[in-house]
Amino acid sequence: MTKKLLLIDGNSIAFKAFYALYNSLERFTNSAGLHTSAIYGFNRMLDKVLEEEKPTDVLVAFDAGKTTFRTKMFADYKGNRAKTPTELSEQFPFIRELVKARGMSSYELPNYEADDIIGTLAREAEDKGNYQVVILTGDRDLTQLTSDKTTVQISKKGTTDLEKYTPEHVEEKLGVKPAQIIDIKGLKGDNSDNYPGVEKVGDKTAMKLIQQFGSIENIYKNIDEVSGKKLKEHLLNDQQQAKRAKQLATIKRDAPVKVSLDDLAYKGDNLDTLTDFYERMGFKSFLSKLGVEATDADNLEKVSYTKLSHDNLSELTKFKQEVSFYLEMDDDNYHTANIVGFSIGHGDKWFAANEPALLREKPLAAILADKTIQKNVFDAKRTYVGLHRESVDLENVDFDMLLVSYLLNTTNNSNDVGTVAKLHGFANIKTDEEVYGKGAKKKIDPASSTFFDHIVHKAKAIDALHNEMFAELDKHNQTRLYRDIEIKIAFVLARMEIAGIKVNPATLEEMGSKFKERLAEIQQTIFQEAGEEFNVGSPKQLGHILFEKMHLPILKKTKTGYSTSVDVLEKLAPDAPIVQNVLDYRQISKLQSTYIDGLLKVIHKDDSKVHTRYLQTLTQTGRLSSVDPNLQNIPIRSEEGRLIRQAFVPSHENWQIWSSDYSQIELRVLASITGDANMQEAFRENEDIHATTARRIFGLASNDEVTPELRRQAKAVNFGIVYGISDYGLANNTGISRKQAHQFIQRYFEEYPGVKKYMEDIVEFAKNHGYVETIAHRRRYLPDIHSRNFNLRSFAERTAMNTPIQGSAADIIKIAMINMETALKENSLKTRMLLQVHDELIFEVPNDELETVKKIIPRTMDSAVKLNVPLKVESHWGKTWYNAK
Repeated sequence: MTKKLLLIDGNSIAFKAFYALYNSLERFTNSAGLHTSAIYGFNRMLDKVLEEEKPTDVLVAFDAGKTTFRTKMFADYKGNRAKTPTELSEQFPFIRELVKARGMSSYELPNYEADDIIGTLAREAEDKGNYQVVILTGDRDLTQLTSDKTTVQISKKGTTDLEKYTPEHVEEKLGVKPAQIIDIKGLKGDNSDNYPGVEKVGDKTAMKLIQQFGSIENIYKNIDEVSGKKLKEHLLNDQQQAKRAKQLATIKRDAPVKVSLDDLAYKGDNLDTLTDFYERMGFKSFLSKLGVEATDADNLEKVSYTKLSHDNLSELTKFKQEVSFYLEMDDDNYHTANIVGFSIGHGDKWFAANEPALLREKPLAAILADKTIQKNVFDAKRTYVGLHRESVDLENVDFDMLLVSYLLNTTNNSNDVGTVAKLHGFANIKTDEEVYGKGAKKKIDPASSTFFDHIVHKAKAIDALHNEMFAELDKHNQTRLYRDIEIKIAFVLARMEIAGIKVNPATLEEMGSKFKERLAEIQQTIFQEAGEEFNVGSPKQLGHILFEKMHLPILKKTKTGYSTSVDVLEKLAPDAPIVQNVLDYRQISKLQSTYIDGLLKVIHKDDSKVHTRYLQTLTQTGRLSSVDPNLQNIPIRSEEGRLIRQAFVPSHENWQIWSSDYSQIELRVLASITGDANMQEAFRENEDIHATTARRIFGLASNDEVTPELRRQAKAVNFGIVYGISDYGLANNTGISRKQAHQFIQRYFEEYPGVKKYMEDIVEFAKNHGYVETIAHRRRYLPDIHSRNFNLRSFAERTAMNTPIQGSAADIIKIAMINMETALKENSLKTRMLLQVHDELIFEVPNDELETVKKIIPRTMDSAVKLNVPLKVESHWGKTWYNAK
């Protein structure tokens, strides 16, 4: 009989769990004040992996301490690690207790790491011959153990998003065999574990050497075959260092482990012990899974409610001050979804209905529109638009559970009430998937008791979490962000979505016809250049033509063959006309399918408009996203893409489409936040910031001496620097050498020292607090800022630099939109705001209001916030959106 051995890297998973829920430390405490986030996340991981893998044997390995045989070999091994936070270290004894209660063994070995325990037992199980081994960890170092009998699962995000590494996956993703990972580490060292390799050898050079020679030992046996005088010199100078690094990276497969495979049988949960443990930890949702709270078949506490009908609507008049309301639809696109029911109530009085027509009846419609009765909802924008379709107004929304959850943590943004409620400790609810099943369209029987119970539980969750979530918002200093920006912009966006923008289908159809002709012409040209006909849209057939028949250089391979991705083709295009034609074909084909055919499908038959949806809680920075259709991604770099905007027209004759765009808003925010005197001066003097940067970097006398090429390079530095761009990245973007790019960046920091200081300070702030903020106190948590993985940590540091800039720009445009709607209303104008496209606002304006809005729109947008440099708005208008640019 084949057994399955599950080996868990206890420390690694605990760290992952802790930092995945780092922002929720205050919420994840039990009645005794113990922090429980790592315990909770660890248990979620156990639930997932035990269900999926169904192991027969399990061991959780822990580190025994900081001193190991590796620290004796190299004293600074892992010497750069920050001290484990007290909030995490206090949880380890309870994680061990949890492991025992779940019927699993745990083990630690003095002088060795958990990796060595896992490596030794995995080898023993492989040698036995009748075991499959699954290793679960957050550390990619363990992928060296991958074999035909051992799979390594790496937790990517939190603890439940896992990536499975087989030998094939290792080779495909890392470019070497599992056993060669230690050779790569030997050559380049490991910043995370704080040991050096060979000077000036990074990932690419190490990969190239190991692919050529197979191992470090073979490199030194054949050192004369190494190309590059400097590289050979570094290899020879650091030979002992490289061999030591390889030893440090190598997981022991023969550690003196005192447990045997026979000791690791998985016994399953000890229900009594586990119940007691969950109760002490305050884990209501886990208790619920054990059936401890179960009083009915649904395993949920019943909420009593009354079914609404025309006969008892008058009972709603009891609600004078506050109600919680939930509107159920059968699809996420609330512009077209069917309303299938709703629930309303407060405290212990609840009502529910599956008749949308009741929404229009008094007193319900009057309560929803009453400006003195406070409403608590989930997704105010969705609710507003849904009610508007029933000709019902929604006023005085105080609490939007989705928006508050998103502000508390931008990743807690599910469109499902049950999912969000559970994240905030409300266990007495099920998710839509649990009740309705999977699928975009909810499988609903609105007449069933299950349906009524579910929508009442949703409204009850909104009601129950109202005070608690607002209190958390207060602690984060985010109440003003919510009340002054997010809840207000939700209603601005709702009215923009309802208004929609008119699209001329005839223009699109004519354009589509031209695109088809153009595609046919390009296709014939490609066939002539290839010498045969083939499916241009097939990567496999295109790869055959380009790389086997025409012998173009192979830049990248995939699992299925040659890569024909855009980045690959763009590098080949200058030397191969057929490749540029393929790129043109792809671009026009995408325009045809996505924007011509796509827009024609969503033009509403009643008003000839498209009604996009703005996702307010999607991005980590606070920027808005447009979907169904996406009107923010209409291409503007190609003339064909820009032409699509010709189809967007005003709703009335003698009106214009008006566009107002913030000029270089992110760089202005950067200048303001960093306080850099030179950058601020450039903006105050209304200089071309890219020309000014070029003048400073290249030491020119005036901006007049700046050539277009120098300006382009300076622009790349300006926009790249706050993203933490490297000399390699800048060189790749601009076509200059890496040495030149390095010099550019150094000169940039010399000329803009405030920017450099900001970048250093904001990363330090993120490390100390676990998050960064925008000017409006919008937070973004960075759980990887302390990651042992260099790439994850570096990305978190770059995110720390960029988020306050990009997020503050998002704050500004939202404030401008709120003020803009107010200004149009106060001036009794017919002008309407239609779209937001990144830093641009689109309006439709009657001709007789043009002179008025020429003053009002720029003035309102310019004054949205007060920065240390002026905001600048550029406006254009015309008969179509295309003409307004």
